[in-house]
Amino acid sequence: MAKSLEMTFETEMGKETKLSVDSPKEPIDPAAVKAVMEQIIAANAFDGNGGNLVAAKGARLVERNVTDYELM
Repeated sequence: MAKSLEMTFETEMGKETKLSVDSPKEPIDPAAVKAVMEQIIAANAFDGNGGNLVAAKGARLVERNVTDYELM
């Protein structure tokens, strides 16, 4: 089962953009995630869809199951 931490930011144009991190350390610490998101915003590290990132909107842990089939 693959897991990723999906962080949602608001851009200066009012749009949402997401940043995902594969295989996050668990259990997820919401306070630490918020602090990291605020550091990303303050560092102006990414240019989101619709301009600079200005606010942390939310975060979620996403799990997905992948089944590969061998075709003969």
